This record gives sequence, structure tokens and C-alpha cells, in this order.
Amino acid sequence: ALGFMARLAPATAAEQKREAADVRAEIARGGERFALKPWDWDRYAERIRRARYDLDQDQVKPYFLLDTVLQQGVFFAANQLYGVTFKERHDLPVYQPDVRTFTVYDKDGSELGLMYFDYWKRDNKQGGAWMSNFVGQSTLLGTKPVIYNVANFTKPAPGQPALITFDDVTTMFHEFGHALHGLFAAQMYPTLSGTNTARDWVEFPSQFNEHWALDPTVFAHYARQYRTGAAMPQPLVDKIKRAAKFNQGYALGELVAAAELDMKWHSLPAAAPLQDVDAFEAGTLAGLGLDTADVPPRYRSSYFLHIWGNGYSAGYYAYLWTQMLDDDAYAWFVGHGGLTRANGQRFRDLILSRGHTQDYDAMFRAFYGREPEIGPMLENRGLSPAS
Repeated sequence: ALGFMARLAPATAAEQKREAADVRAEIARGGERFALKPWDWDRYAERIRRARYDLDQDQVKPYFLLDTVLQQGVFFAANQLYGVTFKERHDLPVYQPDVRTFTVYDKDGSELGLMYFDYWKRDNKQGGAWMSNFVGQSTLLGTKPVIYNVANFTKPAPGQPALITFDDVTTMFHEFGHALHGLFAAQMYPTLSGTNTARDWVEFPSQFNEHWALDPTVFAHYARQYRTGAAMPQPLVDKIKRAAKFNQGYALGELVAAAELDMKWHSLPAAAPLQDVDAFEAGTLAGLGLDTADVPPRYRSSYFLHIWGNGYSAGYYAYLWTQMLDDDAYAWFVGHGGLTRANGQRFRDLILSRGHTQDYDAMFRAFYGREPEIGPMLENRGLSPAS
């Protein structure tokens, strides 16, 4: 984990310097004269984003009708990759009228499982987005997966079209990636089935599935003007893609710094003396090579809840690690023909169907053909010369 973060740091540091220069220029452009501090960054970076990349939601949302995104985007990609098909059910009970239910059929027409979709925000609903199982897959128990995806999108007024943002689109693909991990589970024991995996693996299938949201073939299939069916104009598509790479030096840097801090705290031996927290943080971050004066870690030690009480002790790096894996996997797909059934079957056989039954490192090498690498991850964020 420490070696992985050390390899990320140089390109991230270089991008942070470029971004900091842009932020300072934006401060000066407004006629203000003061030294940049971390608490100034978001305000002035947002001005830059608006000037360069702002996506007018009134222009974008008419191309993202929720049902079209679901059936012609999320389901379409799954069908092209894995051969699965979906049939909506109206005869099954649901816990809330907005919930939709689908039977999922495998490539041979057999019933694979059930999917529930609960996308709209409501007053008594927990915030956020997630996937889980009502019933887990297990050959021991003879159960097939019954899975649900939950989100909190803003519900349209009665009679209005259900239009969503591109962030919402990405959430749909992400949570359905988790669902595929559960649907394709083929384990005997329920504790090893589907998404019952380690933290530095469980987000790999979901983040990998996000890539199909912007894959040219998939995007063109679902990003259609809801009234006319016209494809989104290419300049607007390009704007969405460029915006995804904005401010990545800051975004990646604050995560790397926090993950490094986590690892160093949890590397202290039991016999280590009581630490001066500020001094320990300063020493840890000074050795990282990132400009933490401008971009501090996402969490300081005193409020780093993930690593003290939320199960990420010495594991906060998992977010970054799974990003590397998903970018590597998508790069493999692009290099081997992209959206094909053969590629999807390989990913299903070697990754999605294995659950927690094999060593993850060996599992990934079997699919990727070599050790994971940071090149595609940096390129995807605009942090390498190739991008």
C-alpha cells in the first residue's frame, strides 16, 4: 500500500502545482491580493470550473431520462457484455410504490435472480446510494440472489419527465456494478458469495462498471433527447468528458495524504510512546512529496472517523487501490476490442463470479495478465502525458 501511494505521488504533486498556479491566477484576476490557503481553494477552483467546464443542467438533463438510462444504458451494457436480459415485473410486492422490480435472465434464458430499484428521494429514507441483497446467492442453501439498488435522486413533479444529472447516471452504473457482482455470484457458502469481499476489492466491480457510462457505444445508445430521440451533440459530450478531469490533483492528493496518514498511524508498534499529533502528522506528510500546505489531507487525525471507528484501520488506501484496478480493467477491455461478449464473459468468469473464494491478487493477475499498474489510473484523471 505504501509503495502504491509513493508511485502516485509524483504525478499528483505535479498536477497540484499546476492547479495551485491556476487558483492563484484566478485570485489575482479578481483583483484580490492574498496568499492562497487551503480554505480558499474550493471557492476559486469553482470559478475556474464554471468558466472552463460548466455544464448547464438545462442543456444536459434532457438527454438523461431515467428509464432510458436504465434500460438503454445500464441494461444495454450488461446485455452486450454478459448476455443478460431483464423483464419488468408488476406481480411482486414492493415496499414503496416507486420501487421497480425486474427478473434477470442469464445468457441461456435461465432465471438468474431478481433486481429491485429504489431511486427516488423521500422524507423517511436514508441518504446516499447503495446496493445490497434481500437474498444472497448460495448453492448450499439453494438460493438465488435478490438484489436491490438504492439512490436518492430528485423525483420530478407529477406529469413531468424523470430527468437526472450525469452524476446520477454515474451512480446508476456504479451501483449496478455491485449488483452484477451479486447476480453472478456462484459460491456454495453465503459468507463467501458475491460482494462479501475485502474493502480493497468490493468497489472494484462497481467502479469498473462506471466506465461504461461514458463508453462511446453505450453513451450513444442512452444519451438521447427525451422528446426527439436525437443524440447529444458532440461538443456537449466532450464537455462532460473534460469536466471529469478537472481538479484531479487536489482530489487525488487529499486522498493519498489521508491514506498515508492512516497507514503511518497504524504502523506504530505497540511499544511506541504517546505521539504529539501535530508533529506526527507534519512528519508523515513531509515525507510524502505532496504540497500539503495547499492541499491538506481530506481528514486530520482528530476527526478521521473512517480509521478510528468505521472499519478502515490501515485500509483507507482501499478507495484508491480499487480505482487503480478498475482503470486497469477498463484499459484491458479497450485494448481487446471493448464492449464484446467474449470480454464480458472473461470478466464474469475470472472476477465477478468468484466472490471471496480466491486470493484477490491472483484473481486480478489471472484476468489482467500482469500486476496492477498506475498508468491507466493517472491517464484517466489527466495526470499523465498520454492524457
